[in-house]
Amino acid sequence: MPLTARLNTTLQRKTNKDRAVVLFGPTAVGKTGLTEELFSSGYEIINADSVQVYKYLDIASAKPEKELMEKIPHHLVDIRFPWEQYTSGDFCNDAESLIKDINARGRIPLITGGTAYYFKQLLYGPSLTPISNPETREVIQKEIDEIGLDAAYLRLEALDKKAAEKIDKNDRYRISRALEVIKDTGRPLSSFPVSDSIRTDIDFVIIGLKRDKKELEERIKLRVDIMFNNGAVEEMKKLLAMGAEPSWPGMQGIGYREWFDALSSGECNISSIKDMIVRSSIKYAKRQVTFFSSFKDTTWFSPNDYDGINSLIKESFWPW
Repeated sequence: MPLTARLNTTLQRKTNKDRAVVLFGPTAVGKTGLTEELFSSGYEIINADSVQVYKYLDIASAKPEKELMEKIPHHLVDIRFPWEQYTSGDFCNDAESLIKDINARGRIPLITGGTAYYFKQLLYGPSLTPISNPETREVIQKEIDEIGLDAAYLRLEALDKKAAEKIDKNDRYRISRALEVIKDTGRPLSSFPVSDSIRTDIDFVIIGLKRDKKELEERIKLRVDIMFNNGAVEEMKKLLAMGAEPSWPGMQGIGYREWFDALSSGECNISSIKDMIVRSSIKYAKRQVTFFSSFKDTTWFSPNDYDGINSLIKESFWPW
């Protein structure tokens, strides 16, 4: 959006609206480094990463260092056990409440992470899909256990190809949810409408981060190396000792589910698991870029463009 248009929009805003900065981008793009550089004063962070909400999942989830979380208040980190479900609806309810609380304290919420569905529902509002039925969910979960996740994904492809194209074949929760909707309503999940307009009850500054494809892939490889150097193997051993299972919601995140894939395939060596995580992360980053590029009113920056990002925020929130 041109500078003049953004300024005109800002001047027309009502000062009684809550405000928030939204910062997203693909995995390893550099969100954490940028956060520490630009948002250390006057901000509180609302985590929008679906794996960092879980306790005990610290290293493979690239959870922020303790020092950073002490420097900048963080919310929605370590709020669930890895065997508990945390949905995009849960996130939106929690985030909306936190936005109000943080604004009331005279600070600005920074909503940052890489889980596209969290941002989609927060910015655009929920789709009109029916509320999840616990009985149906249990039936579908049992079916997935019996036939396997790969077969369940193929079933979804046959019943709702559009929804399947947007869901990772290893994403047990969303595969199950899509099959639940079909079973309960007789309609594909993709047939339920989703708003294509950003909500207007909160003033959002929406910032997207992007890098060159090759550069991003190299950063992903480096990040996985760091993950293993920092104790990813020991973290997974502790989780397995706790009784971790592939059906646990927390174990479906990249960096965790690959261990179960390796165990089931018999290729359980560190080198092959690292390669699996790198490949999964690169594929995930591609899907994130595609998903985030559809978000309206996003201003895109290089993660190194501190001046540009800082100027946009100051300009957008003036004259508060």
